Amino acid sequence: MDSAVSDPQPLRVALLGAGVVGGAVARLLTEHADDMAARVGAPLEIAGIAVRRAGRDRAALGVDPALFTTDAEDLVTRADVVVEVIGGIEPARSLILRAMEHGASVVTANKALLAEDGPALYDAAARHGVDLYYEAAVAGAIPLLRPLRESLAGDEVRRVLGIVNGTTNYVLDKMDTTGAGFDDAVEQAQALGYAEADPTADVEGFDAAAKAAILASLAFHTRVSGADVYREGITEVTAADVAAAREMDAVVKLLAICERSDKGVSVRVHPAMIPRSHPLAGVREAFNAVFVEADAAGELMFYGKGAGGDPTASAVLGDLVAVARHRVGGGLGPGESSYADLPVLTMGDAQTRYHISLDVEDRSGVLAQVAAAFADHDVSIETVRQQLVPAGDGQGARANLIIVTHSASDAALSSTVERLRTLDVVRGVNSVMRVEGS
Repeated sequence: MDSAVSDPQPLRVALLGAGVVGGAVARLLTEHADDMAARVGAPLEIAGIAVRRAGRDRAALGVDPALFTTDAEDLVTRADVVVEVIGGIEPARSLILRAMEHGASVVTANKALLAEDGPALYDAAARHGVDLYYEAAVAGAIPLLRPLRESLAGDEVRRVLGIVNGTTNYVLDKMDTTGAGFDDAVEQAQALGYAEADPTADVEGFDAAAKAAILASLAFHTRVSGADVYREGITEVTAADVAAAREMDAVVKLLAICERSDKGVSVRVHPAMIPRSHPLAGVREAFNAVFVEADAAGELMFYGKGAGGDPTASAVLGDLVAVARHRVGGGLGPGESSYADLPVLTMGDAQTRYHISLDVEDRSGVLAQVAAAFADHDVSIETVRQQLVPAGDGQGARANLIIVTHSASDAALSSTVERLRTLDVVRGVNSVMRVEGS
């Protein structure tokens, strides 16, 4: 019997980073070494773990202390597969490119790098004949990217609508269910470890925008970068917005929305009202969920834990098994698919709906003037509701006018709102929020 078949050589795995995710990967690789070897067809041997500072107590990971090194550049040249979980742009990009130059396949969870420089990484992987896998970059443990890239490869995806940031979902969920204010909800998220001490990347939508770029690129076979994604965070969402949504039997969520139309691809991240009847409305706490609409498959939903050490490590290890199998059996997994090369539309071209709350004078002719502003911009009104405001400020009779529009271009809707602000009968625009999912 061939000894190479009966006793395969171990595959050397270099791990870049030993934080929450990296530590979980190292621990699980060690604990499940036999199972991993059986699934791959060869043992997976940790060649080293690159860390920023040596000498820290990492005994809880259960790996040989001699494996830790601060020389990441040398480590990646000695590996068959490199797992990158340090995050950020540099040195991650340079280390990944160096690993590929030395023939190593790469598994990464680095959404920011993929959104900024994904095409260059794909080109390097193709040039050097190695794999680049990144399931853990979007939605943690949820199997999402591989279904988009492989399971739906024979279908045409029309829309991807997702909650892809657990911190913002937790904050908005608490504002809806407990009446907490934004600041209080963020503090709760920080106390539970869902939010960083500086939550800017989450609450301002940067994290979700990077993930939206990755989703759109896969779903629509078109290169989409983070810079192509329209982004709004949740810092301006008020208790009044949440209450207004409740009155519509809706909830406010930060959504990543990727759409394909005859004109091109629209990719955006912003808070929006969605009906409580929509599957995404029931996504609570820090969970993630992504709703996919495809021509043949119809509507699909992927739901689960979107962050955390073990959940994210699960996705990393799934990719590691896949690329390791390719190394053992020969061949490569799917590379970049950007053949469609569709134009990426601006936010102004996106089709959406608005919920608008106006503070208006309560007298005849007000509704006609407001309706004319919508008509002038070719925006159709779906519903109008008026709430009288008790007098008492000495400024005459007032009312709150709540308007929900039909779908129109975002540019037309924005122009309509600006026109409303100039009307004498409109004392103020209280709030403007997009409406999705109906």
